[in-house]
Amino acid sequence: QVQLVESGGGLVQAGGSLRLSCAFSGRTFSGYTMGWFCQAPGKEREFVAVVNWSGGTTSYADSVKGRFTISRDNAKNTVSLQMNSLKPEDTAVYYCAARWGPYSEAPDRYDYWGQGTQVTVSS
Repeated sequence: QVQLVESGGGLVQAGGSLRLSCAFSGRTFSGYTMGWFCQAPGKEREFVAVVNWSGGTTSYADSVKGRFTISRDNAKNTVSLQMNSLKPEDTAVYYCAARWGPYSEAPDRYDYWGQGTQVTVSS
């Protein structure tokens, strides 16, 4: 059984940075596509970023391109999301997710989810 545990959320002023991390356990990490998604109050869960099994291919939502960077360390079984130039509209709960298969931006294609970590950006 795969387990995902996120960390690194918090309160930050607009223009600031945060780094989210997700620890993966229970299976062979390098076989999984890893994604980050977010959900704001009253909204559906949305795609943020994804990285393929090797780390060689990434994709981002248009709203975060140039500001966020996803990366993975297959030796440490972790995936990270570096969030720079944060905006109040980035405020949401951020979830790490794992998918056994090619990378996808659709939340319903993911097999495992973490519990989420709150990111709040004040103006």
